[in-house]
Formats: sequence, structure tokens, C-alpha cells
Amino acid sequence: MAARGPYRKGERKRREILLAAIDVFSRRGYRNASIREIADSVGLTQAGLLHYFPSKEDLFVEVVRVRDELDEATSGDIVEALRIAIEHNARVEGLVHLFVTVSAEAIDEGHPGHGYFRDRYAHLIGLLGDRIAAGQREGLVSDAVSPEMAARLCLAVVDGLQVQWLLDPEGVDMVAAFDAFWEGLLATGSGSRPRSSEPRA
Repeated sequence: MAARGPYRKGERKRREILLAAIDVFSRRGYRNASIREIADSVGLTQAGLLHYFPSKEDLFVEVVRVRDELDEATSGDIVEALRIAIEHNARVEGLVHLFVTVSAEAIDEGHPGHGYFRDRYAHLIGLLGDRIAAGQREGLVSDAVSPEMAARLCLAVVDGLQVQWLLDPEGVDMVAAFDAFWEGLLATGSGSRPRSSEPRA
């Protein structure tokens, strides 16, 4: 049964806040974005905004979750979706900064994002592992390492590139580095390379 009444309205408002936060972080950057600006953009006070989230840290974790949700929805192919996400990230430094900061803080078991990030990696490793295993069966992906290990390496490259790019945005081409990793270390044929897509706005 579909949710009704105040609960449904509350969920809609939470979603509105999260999408507004993504926009503010994209435009203003991690350091310049503020809870007040996010609240203003959805017609709330700061206290009113935090009524929908237990803490600022919970809000930030949920922003990352929605960002991931939107990225994964860009393509049915997980490798292509990763590549599209990398292309998009190169234009939204604030969201990358938020992800790197929150994911590092979530190492602490007491952090509200600890469970999400643990489950996030398990989910992505599963999707990537299945994609890589399929490529190995077709002879398009190297079978020098297991699908799970290859998936872990792929995610390590993606996350590590984000840190390097934040430190040196002019000197690090995240898309080129991802392509070099995939084609040079995993792919055995051009058919396994993810297709380029038009960048998102």
C-alpha cells in the first residue's frame, strides 16, 4: 500500500532537500555550501531542515546516497555507469569533495554513514564482479584475476582518482586514467570498453 498523509509529504520534502543539497554542493563547492543556503532553497529554516535529518552528518550521508542512486541509473551497464559518473564528477568538485570527506569519516563504526558505505561497496563489487565475469566468459576481459578482485581494484582506482583530482584538478584526467586502467589491465578486446555518453548537465 502506498504511503499517505504526513509520512508521504515528509518523504517528498526529504527528497526535495536532498536534491537541493546536491545542487548547492555542485554550484558552491563543499567549503562554500551551507545548511542555511540548502534550507533557504526549499523554504525552510536551518532548524526546520534538520527536523528531517537527525544531524548534519546524516544529511551529508543521504546526499551521497542519492548521488550514487542517480549515477547508477545513468546506464544498465555498471562499467559504463562508472565512466559516466567520472565524467560528471569532473564538473562538480563540491560533490566529489563531499563524497571523499564523508566516506573517510564513515570508517568510524559510530558514524551514521558506516553501514551505508560498507553496503555500498558490497553492492558495487557484486555488480562489477558479475559484469567482469560475463566479460571473462566472452573473452573480452582478462581472467588474470578473479572477478571480485578485479572489481575491488576498479573501485580502488575510481576512489583514488577522486582524491588525486581534488589535490590536482588540472593535472589529473580521471576519465583517461579510468580508461587506461580498464583497457590496459583488464580488457583483452575493444568490445569490453564502456561506451562514451553525452555528459549530464
